Amino acid sequence: MGHYAIIDANNIVTNVITGRDENEVVNGISDWETYYGNQFGLTCKRTSYNTYANQHKTGGTPFRKNYAEKGFTYDSVNDAFIPPKPYDSWVLNTTSFLWEAPTAYPDNDNYYTWNEETQQWDLITK
Repeated sequence: MGHYAIIDANNIVTNVITGRDENEVVNGISDWETYYGNQFGLTCKRTSYNTYANQHKTGGTPFRKNYAEKGFTYDSVNDAFIPPKPYDSWVLNTTSFLWEAPTAYPDNDNYYTWNEETQQWDLITK
């Protein structure tokens, strides 16, 4: 079984569907991206649920940097699915294709939340 992202004219993922495996041929159809794209009248790109942060969970080859989810952007130049930007100050890591805060998350056992106004991590207290 394959997974496919349905992408609108603004390159935003509007849906992710389960469909035919990319190597499967049915009734002469073998290009499932085109097939599903035609069904929805939009662009369709295969996605792999085993890929996150440009790493394959089982050691295989990562595919399109991240598993697509509704609201992600498809970057055709980098052939990458990119999650929504969580804060204006965050920057895209062009290796993982994930957004990162301008300062690293503190390396201790506490929990923090990002404060966009101060652009720092605030300690979460009970």
